[in-house]
Amino acid sequence: MAKDEEVLVVPARLLDELGSFSGFQHNVDRYLPAILDRANQSFRPRSIVEDDPSFKQLIPYIILECSDANQTQLFQYTRGKGQGEKRLHAKRSIGIGGHISIEDTSGDDWYSTGMQRELDEEVKIECGGQQRIVGLIYDDSTEVGRVHLGIVHIMQLCSCKVTSAEEDLQFAGFQQIDSIRTEMDRFETWSQLCLQHLYI
Repeated sequence: MAKDEEVLVVPARLLDELGSFSGFQHNVDRYLPAILDRANQSFRPRSIVEDDPSFKQLIPYIILECSDANQTQLFQYTRGKGQGEKRLHAKRSIGIGGHISIEDTSGDDWYSTGMQRELDEEVKIECGGQQRIVGLIYDDSTEVGRVHLGIVHIMQLCSCKVTSAEEDLQFAGFQQIDSIRTEMDRFETWSQLCLQHLYI
């Protein structure tokens, strides 16, 4: 992690004002306008905010979904050591995404620009699809969770044509939801929350 990397954050007091929550939050309309309002955003050194829960780093968390033989499948992988957040190494995940960087401010929509960059860096999607925001995640039960705020997207793809574009996305590929559920304890907390609240 580069010490001078500056990442997009919102103040923790903003969540307090909107209504504190822990875990998965379905009511995105209540939170999203304020969270994505530039007046409430700033870029701060990642090396500092990683240990400062008074700011929440915004993380797009994109679930890639496709259907094959009428079965819903999710793209999943195991995080390798080269992934930026060392506290998540060796954990399995159904979410693609990462920090929004100050380098993502060249266009009008910083968040969308950063989200697309993260997708392009981590996976190669060879088909069309549509995405929507379905929830927020804030997990105050862990060190890594206390300093991050996840914005959960589901991207429904026309086919299951996705491959890893990064060597640290290991054992990557689509898997049926029922099969993923049987190994729930091997997944990072955010993925477990998404599975519990979106794929009951």
